[in-house]
Amino acid sequence: MGAHELSAALWRERELLELLVFKLTEEQLLLTSGKARWLQYATQEVEQVMQRLRSAGLARSVEVTTLAEEWGAAAEVTLRELTAHATDDTWRDILASHLAAMADLTKEIQELRDLNVQYLRAAIRSTQESLAGDGATSGTYDAKGVGHSSTAARIFDLSL
Repeated sequence: MGAHELSAALWRERELLELLVFKLTEEQLLLTSGKARWLQYATQEVEQVMQRLRSAGLARSVEVTTLAEEWGAAAEVTLRELTAHATDDTWRDILASHLAAMADLTKEIQELRDLNVQYLRAAIRSTQESLAGDGATSGTYDAKGVGHSSTAARIFDLSL
């Protein structure tokens, strides 16, 4: 029966959405802890989950089309519209609960993504400000090592 296959496909997709929430949270923890060294790996893992989600979405679409034909709905029906065509209340409730859970996960993913983008922008801005405000001169090399060409006054805190 097509409804069982669709429900199984929806469970797989929900598991991938949960994994994406985890990977985005992991990415956020790296951003907030200053461990940018590992950020590329976390980003690659997010991209891998996204690729798996695309495949799962395609599989879900195939199952929705198959079940739509079985239930007498149009082939291009959405999952939400297919829920209304359910042959009994049990499948209507199951599909509706899948939809609600996936909507909640999608909202959580959007919030995490937006927050991660804010953290990335702040990190970029901080790095740019640090580089722009460095002002250090490289000096020149001489027989004794690096000679500083600056003659500006320096203040030393000797109270330590």
